[in-house]
Amino acid sequence: MNSPLPRPEAALQAAALRIKHAAREAAQRCVDSLGLAALSSLRIHERDDFLAAQFELNRKQAAFGHAFNDTLDQQVARETAPRREGPRTSAATPWEALSLVDDHEVEAGIEADRFGLAIQHACEWELRELDAYVGSLLRIGRPDHERNPLRPELVGKALLAGVEAVSERPEVRKLLGIELGRSLADLMPKVYTDIVQSLRDSGVQPVSLAVRGTQGPGHDLGFNTSGYDGLSSRGGTLADEAAAAQRPVPGWAGGHPGPAARASGPGPGAAARHAGGGTPFGHVDAPMMSLIRQLATPGGGGGGFGGSGGGGGGAVVPAGIGAGSGFGAGFGPSGDGPLPNLIYAHREALRQAATGRLDHMVIDVVGSLFEQILSDPKVPPQMARQIARLQLPVLRVALGDPSFFSSRRHPVRRFVNRIASLACAFEDFGSGPGQQFLGHVRALVQDIVDGDFDQMEVYEHKLGALEAFIAAQARDEVQEQGSNAPQLVEAKEQDLRVQQQYMRQLQAALAPVEMPAFLRGFLAQVWSQALVLAARRGGEAGELSQRLKRAARDVVISVQPKGTPTDRKNFLMTLPQLMKDLNHGLAIIGWPDAAQKAFFSELLPAHADSLKGQSLRPLDFNLMVKQLDAVFAMPLPRVAEGSALPVLKDAVDQVHFSDDEAAQIGLVKEESVNWQRQVDIDLNLEPELTAVDIRLDGLPPPEPVEPSRGASLADHVQLGFAYQMLVDDQWQKVKLNYVSPGRAFFVFISGSKHQKTVSLTSRMLHRLCEAGRFRAFENAFLIERATARARKQLAALRPSGAAPARH
Repeated sequence: MNSPLPRPEAALQAAALRIKHAAREAAQRCVDSLGLAALSSLRIHERDDFLAAQFELNRKQAAFGHAFNDTLDQQVARETAPRREGPRTSAATPWEALSLVDDHEVEAGIEADRFGLAIQHACEWELRELDAYVGSLLRIGRPDHERNPLRPELVGKALLAGVEAVSERPEVRKLLGIELGRSLADLMPKVYTDIVQSLRDSGVQPVSLAVRGTQGPGHDLGFNTSGYDGLSSRGGTLADEAAAAQRPVPGWAGGHPGPAARASGPGPGAAARHAGGGTPFGHVDAPMMSLIRQLATPGGGGGGFGGSGGGGGGAVVPAGIGAGSGFGAGFGPSGDGPLPNLIYAHREALRQAATGRLDHMVIDVVGSLFEQILSDPKVPPQMARQIARLQLPVLRVALGDPSFFSSRRHPVRRFVNRIASLACAFEDFGSGPGQQFLGHVRALVQDIVDGDFDQMEVYEHKLGALEAFIAAQARDEVQEQGSNAPQLVEAKEQDLRVQQQYMRQLQAALAPVEMPAFLRGFLAQVWSQALVLAARRGGEAGELSQRLKRAARDVVISVQPKGTPTDRKNFLMTLPQLMKDLNHGLAIIGWPDAAQKAFFSELLPAHADSLKGQSLRPLDFNLMVKQLDAVFAMPLPRVAEGSALPVLKDAVDQVHFSDDEAAQIGLVKEESVNWQRQVDIDLNLEPELTAVDIRLDGLPPPEPVEPSRGASLADHVQLGFAYQMLVDDQWQKVKLNYVSPGRAFFVFISGSKHQKTVSLTSRMLHRLCEAGRFRAFENAFLIERATARARKQLAALRPSGAAPARH
């Protein structure tokens, strides 16, 4: 289905992860460049400084990365936190709160600004583009460099923190700052370009520079109405009303609303009109806009859809529009009768108010779309009534904004599609969550009809309110069921975050230690899971955690050469306890037996070879033991909430669930699915739409259709949507009720009265989609389905040999 717009927190954390990777690469480059600088230096003290800086940075790359990552996460969190602005008074500040700024803090700030300027000079054009995308992501409304949480100044502060973590010597810090700043400045243009591309692929649209309107003297001088006013109550033709609409309304600063608009009920759209703000959906001629508002006004020519509420009396119905031909025609308050197509009912009046052939085509296309939308079998009748009330607002948008037909991320299309798709997940609208959802949608639609529905912000606000309601309703359903699935999987995901970060730290810290490659990979990728789990159970200072850390150190020592009888004797005495600790740690994380056999098949020959070599010198041995103790004494990292997970689909299977935990959350394991059995053909399955478009002259080609099945569906599942899953050899309708912050776990509910929980890891969800055992309940979104049926209907009516019409 449609890929949701990214959450600002998740998108920024993913962008920050790219910067962290660049900092780590810059540190590695700096190690090499410092060595070359030492070789080319002609002065002894400079060469010593270069070598000292290279040694410190190579030895403490993990500390540098940890300090850089923590500082960058703190800066991003501080910049994205809500800002509370209020009046400042000096009397409210006590004297105890005043303090002097230390010289070190001032020097650190200057140094961080210097790093930031070096990066900014290398990334000037990339930053301008990034500011526009971040302004849209954070809903600032304009490109604002000072509010960009990824700006170079903050990266410079993180770089300074990393340098301070490497060494305490001023001369070493100075060299590291120069070399690291130069290396990172060379990498940041590519990083910022990749971040912009990632935001663009996620559907984020950049904000453009615009003149900011202000209220003040002269703001209303020469201000004419836009023609979006309703018809006046004194009668007259459409031409007379259009001429009257061009005259300013006395006593109205905004100049927008006419009598019909003022008669409509209050709502967010009305507030936007009073403020004179908002982004209109293009220009629509005054007669057409006046007619649309007249038809959409409850109680006017359009009537009310089942008692939608709101006042609108006094408006005069234009010629050709009967009193009973609007929303109320054939549709009583009881909800019986067919849903009227207002665009078809008033087609002649709308075509008379239109000024061009393209407008006539748009009217026919939108009318044909709603003819298919109102008869769609997948949309519940209760929700179809609410969608029918949006006919005139959608027509206004389509007339003024051609991107409505070509962009599937258009806010109006997304709003209509979203309420239809969410409604498919409910079985009963007479009580419970279904009734609550229907009431919330009714209120949102009422606000749109009563408000200024030609403003883009109205639909974006309502779409956000709808998604917030679905998320809150899903949380309430989980609490009512008494299920602890969200809390359990979120805790497991947090452990996975810590384990993945700890794994990267161990890989960097163990790189200079001499050991076989298979053992280094085992300690970083597998044993790190046991260390994290042991710390969660008994604390980092607990007996189990210390025991597993000693085992990690001892297994590295066990493969070192032992040339003396004393060394061999000590090895044989400690080997049984070492094997016991290794087996215990692997049992804790539930490592598969086949993987254990493969590991021990490499460890035992390494032990045999170590008995034949020459022993290490005592000094080298003691240095290695000290180095290993320092590596495994590192504390577990603190990963920021919402940070991205690397290689999520594969890493998530490293999380271990006990049998009781798996039963509580209904975890579907891979071994429980018969992958060899072929999926039966479903005769009721609708074909997937692959080439649905609405082609009008002069419009850009439309976007591809969102997937409803196949491997790509796993990346497009959305909260509250209905899906079909092949569980226990039968298809079941499930509703996505929870998605973990890192999209590592997905919790579904199935059944209407007796609900049960079904949980999937991200890897399991991908496998089910690839195998055709998981698909969307709808073969496409509502408007796309309506477009396909309209095209099919037109093709059937077209005589043979006629040229195909473009719709």
